Order: sequence, then C-alpha cells, then structure tokens
Amino acid sequence: MVHFIKDLQWRHSLHSITPGLEEQLGKEMTSGYIGFDPSADSLHIGNLAAIMLLKRLQLAGHRPYVILGGATGMVGDPSFKAQERSLLSRDTLVHNQQSIEKQLRKFLDFTGENGAVVLNNYDWFKEMGFLSFLREVGKHISVNYMMAKESVKNRLKTGISYTEFAYQLLQGYDFCHLYTHHNVKLQMGGSDQWGNITTGIELIRRRENGVGYALTTPLITKRDGTKFGKTEKGNIWLDRRLTTPFAFYQFWLNCEDQLAALLVKRMTLMGREAIEKLLKTHEKAPHKRTLQRRLAWEMTMLVHSEQDASQVKEASEILFGNEPAERLKALEEQTLLESLAGVPHITITQEAWDTATSLVNLLSDSTGKRVFSSRRIAREIIGGGGLRINKERVKDVGTLPKPEWLHGKYLLIQRGKKHFYLLEKRY
Repeated sequence: MVHFIKDLQWRHSLHSITPGLEEQLGKEMTSGYIGFDPSADSLHIGNLAAIMLLKRLQLAGHRPYVILGGATGMVGDPSFKAQERSLLSRDTLVHNQQSIEKQLRKFLDFTGENGAVVLNNYDWFKEMGFLSFLREVGKHISVNYMMAKESVKNRLKTGISYTEFAYQLLQGYDFCHLYTHHNVKLQMGGSDQWGNITTGIELIRRRENGVGYALTTPLITKRDGTKFGKTEKGNIWLDRRLTTPFAFYQFWLNCEDQLAALLVKRMTLMGREAIEKLLKTHEKAPHKRTLQRRLAWEMTMLVHSEQDASQVKEASEILFGNEPAERLKALEEQTLLESLAGVPHITITQEAWDTATSLVNLLSDSTGKRVFSSRRIAREIIGGGGLRINKERVKDVGTLPKPEWLHGKYLLIQRGKKHFYLLEKRY
C-alpha cells in the first residue's frame, strides 16, 4: 500500500497540509472529501486532477467522499473568479449532478470497507431556514475572519454580492456536517480552495470542539500561465459528446515536455518505477515524443476505454505519420470523422467535381473557403509536391486525379505537413 503523503510529494501534487494530518492518516482509515459544484453536465480535465486525489486516497486505504454541490451550486464559488457566476435553475443542477455522478463512478471503487460515497449537500441544506443558518453557522465565524480570505479580498476591488461572500460559510458547514454525521476528517481541493477549507476546520473547532484537516494540491498551469485544460475552443471535457476521444488524445499528445513530465506523475495511475523509466527513455530521444505518446494513451484509456485509446492512437498515426494510404482507407467512418472534427470541412457536389478541369481550379478560392487562396499559390504548392490526397502525393497541376473516395464520399486533403482538410462529396 502506498504512503499517501509521500506519494503526493513525489508526484508534485502536494501544496499545503494542516499539522497532524500525516499522523492521522497513519493512525486509522480516514475519510476525506472533495466537493464538485455542478456548473456543467460534465467534468473537465481540471476536475480530473481532484478526482485523482480521491483515487490516490482510496488506493492508500482511506475512504473517499464526493460531495455534489446541489446547494452550493445554486450560489457559485467566488474563489479567484473575476466576476459573479450566472445562477443555474434547480432542474439544470439536478441534471448536471446526475451526469457528474455517473462520470465519477468510472474512477472510484464504491465497494469494500473503504468504498467511495457520493452525497448531495442540498439534502442537508434544503430544510435549513435562513434564521437557523445564522444561528447554527453565522454566529461562529466573524466577518473579520471572512474578509481576510484572499478569494474575498480580490473580489472587493470589483464588487462581491452577499450571496458569494457567504459561500465560504456554506462550504464550511458542509465540512462540519460531514465531520459530525459521517466522521469525515479531511477536506481536499486545489490550492485556490484553502480559504474555504480552513473555514470548515474553524467551524468544526468552534461548534464541535473537534479537529479537521486540510490538504490542497497545486493548480496546474501551462508555461504561458493559462489554465490547464483550456484550449482556444474551451475546456477539455471528460464527456465524449463535448470532447471526442481523438481530440482528447491529441490534447495530451501535444503537451510540451515540461508539462508532460508533470502530468504523467499527477494525472496517471502509473507507478513510480514505470514513470522514472519512461522519463529516462524520453530524455534520450525527446524528438520521438515517447513521453507524450504514453501520456496520451494512459489518459485516454483512463477516461474513455482501451478500445477508444487504440482507435485514436491508430488514427493519429495514420493522419500525422508516414503510414500508407491503405491504413487510411481501412479507418471506420465514425473514427475518421471524429479524428477530423477540428479540421476545415469542404463540401462539393458531384457535378462540381465532374466538371472541374484541374485541382488548381477546384481547390482555389480567394474567400478562403478552399485549400488555396489563389490559383498561383495552388500551382506552386502542387507543383512542388506539397499536396497529398488520401496520403498520396499529387504533382500534376493540369489534370484532375481519380482518387478512391473514402467511404464513397470523403477525400483527405493535406497541404504541407500540418494543414488538413476533409473534402466531402454531396450528391
């Protein structure tokens, strides 16, 4: 059995802990929790860092609790947000909670002595009136204490509603309720949650004369300081409807070396010996991107399935590698379309293809809706061997080739090394 704290330290997953936690974990099986506000109907890979904390806690012999914020999600956590969150309807929150719980069950073991538990904080807040909340919670925490939180101080410059100001009391009461009714002694989260977590510890001390513990993990950011999991198109989601397995695989595959070396420790279930061996192999030949390939495989298999990982790995190798055209033709239509979901799609009619005199005319459009912005550029690139159709190089600028259409209606157009287009024929 792994040593939870030491394992987190090696994985660069430990930011702060309260005194006495390591002794508590060594003394008995300890229950610890993380809360997830259902602001969407899918978790993203930023949330996955928190899920892996719970997973590692369970693998170390302790019991993970997941709190779905049916109540706190109606308010919105102000922690290091620049502006007030939009409030969601009760029906939307219920739908989001059900979807998130289904996702969480993929990662945690709900059987055995330390089986995971999912709870909804709406269940203990729904019967609590405002006056009861003030008496049971508000009187124990001073305004001075609340104002000293960094998450609150940052928002005072732009303004913060009482609703969001009181959020830390709601989260603090969650911890106190779990401590009292479920013997949960630990709350975990990202480093931006330290203020909210310690409010719960203070409430446990004042109300219950008890001791709670906190553990936070560093937030993961890219070299440019942007938030991990964000792309130009938004979050990288765990739901395949929102982020296809191929796009998910490509996200990890495209990580820079330094970030990939961190993520393989923090986000995968690989052991220390295997990771250290992988890092050494990568250092010897970083141009082969062995680290990124293994990271992409492990994460896609973890979040989706081994079958998905195999399919998108093959598709990636076919599209971006030097694989023969036969392998491209063998790709299933769904895999092909998912793989190329992010590339420009060009549609043409059968008549347009039949009446075209050359690729130069067919693929050129000054409005930018085709592969080339002018016929001159098209002639230069095609004549120089810079165009491929279904992985096969085309050099003749004066004729129209007769390629084999993929699934009877698609052509994969590749301009240079990195620019792909999917040409779809419509009848």
